[in-house]
Amino acid sequence: MNLNEEVELLKGVPIFSKVEQARLKLLAFTSERVNFGVGQEVCHQGDPGDTMYVILGGTADVLIDTPSGQISVAEMKRNSFFGEIAILCDVPRTATIKAKEPLATLKITKDMFYRLVAEFPEMAIEIMRELAHRLEDTNQKLRAATRAA
Repeated sequence: MNLNEEVELLKGVPIFSKVEQARLKLLAFTSERVNFGVGQEVCHQGDPGDTMYVILGGTADVLIDTPSGQISVAEMKRNSFFGEIAILCDVPRTATIKAKEPLATLKITKDMFYRLVAEFPEMAIEIMRELAHRLEDTNQKLRAATRAA
């Protein structure tokens, strides 16, 4: 995939949709393209996190450690992103992300992430929206689990 194709893919990611093309080109150029094979971990729950990832292609499972083992709580696909919580909150990774099929990602450093958020406040709003959606989804699952118990 060339630089222009990566820029086109980044335009489809909600948090980058309002970022100008020149900045997306810089982001694509300064970020690392990382591929993962089926079953390979992208990051592990509890590990330090100083990067976020955007999925350019493929699917990944979001896994949480529990006393009875790992459980899958979500699936991420093209245009999804993860790792922003570890960057924003300076906390360890909150989940394990594992490739469900061959996975192509763009790895974005903490410094680049903060530069983009500082220059494009709209990006911060989109990140807040995504985090709010994830929180609501988690709340719905918790309500359903308590009703079932």
